[in-house]
Amino acid sequence: MKDFYAQFDFQSNLLFDALTVSEKNKVFTAMEPLFIPKGSRLFYEEGIPTGIFQLKKGKAKKIKRGFSGSEQIFYIYTAGDVLGYHALFGEERYQDSCEALEDLEVSFIPKDVFFALLKSIPTLQQTFIKNIGHEFGVLANIIAVLAQKNQHARLAINLLILDHRFNQQCQDYNGIDLTREDLANIIGTSPESLGRSLKHFREQGIIVVEKRVIYIKNKQALFQLLQMEVDF
Repeated sequence: MKDFYAQFDFQSNLLFDALTVSEKNKVFTAMEPLFIPKGSRLFYEEGIPTGIFQLKKGKAKKIKRGFSGSEQIFYIYTAGDVLGYHALFGEERYQDSCEALEDLEVSFIPKDVFFALLKSIPTLQQTFIKNIGHEFGVLANIIAVLAQKNQHARLAINLLILDHRFNQQCQDYNGIDLTREDLANIIGTSPESLGRSLKHFREQGIIVVEKRVIYIKNKQALFQLLQMEVDF
């Protein structure tokens, strides 16, 4: 189901894959190590961009504040993901925030150094521009899910996406470990309403929940709920 997951995955972890070995070394040499503690933000909505980030270890959430003041989580970043470059290309302030869900090990490239790398490595510039277009499509798909799907379907889609991303990017993957507040925020509901949907999925034998960690036991059932035929 690569196509299903790709339409909800920024794929920014692949940005450096097309570079030659010497070009990769040039990029990695320019990176500065940072430590971001859990609960802190890599950048803030309306903040001035100073460079780009690549997560080396940990998870972070992409947050947008709504007109009512509430926050919506649009994406969960995992190890390998590159972020923070949209505002640099647009020469504008950050349109969202990024908060650490756990302690993060991050590589940072300052703005001036990043632009110098883009000039000296044409392939790098091309891949970033191409990926921005892909990410626009991903965000459109996420918004469509929030607007058009019922709560069970939204939960099913996001459980599949999170399970895939956490399992793919985290070497020590051990289920979907998020607070109920964050998971409810992702699917656009209240923690209480989310609890009822999780109970329904448990009773159907689709998931198992241990404390706050969710394990998918029947992916086929989730895809059937979405009226999708898949092969495993």
